[in-house]
Amino acid sequence: MKNKVKLNNEGVRRQDRLLDESGSIELLRTGEYGVLSMVESVDKEIGGYGIPLNYVWDGNHSIYFHCAPEGYKLDCLKENPKVSFSVIGHTKVISHKFTTAYESIVVRGIVFMELTEKECMKALLLILDKYSPNNKEIGMKYAEKSFHRTNIIRLDIIEVSGKTKRIKE
Repeated sequence: MKNKVKLNNEGVRRQDRLLDESGSIELLRTGEYGVLSMVESVDKEIGGYGIPLNYVWDGNHSIYFHCAPEGYKLDCLKENPKVSFSVIGHTKVISHKFTTAYESIVVRGIVFMELTEKECMKALLLILDKYSPNNKEIGMKYAEKSFHRTNIIRLDIIEVSGKTKRIKE
């Protein structure tokens, strides 16, 4: 991963199904969404909390998410910023073989929520580049207008692991 993020597949039980470095980077770059998993607020007794989110990777060590300026997710992250983020790529159920072809990565890291306005605008531009590349001008106007009711959080990547199962039909 060329010193951008640390690939660590040592904990993957099925070493025969590792997603290689280039596949892991490609999935991190192009994935549509992922599930952010965190420890639930101490007010709850359930345990974990996971929520699907759109995201953008900055090409280096960070992933950005946009959200509302308040809510349960932010409450959980304030109490414990250590998270995992799972991105699932292509999947296909192979019913006659009773299995599923897939590719996925798990990112482990720490979330930061008190970002500068400049960093937040940079993140919004990255999000527009990824999800609305043909509407960036309109998107930036929208982002500037709704900036006061938008929050950006950054996940600094500690490590990434990747797994895949390819099936010949």
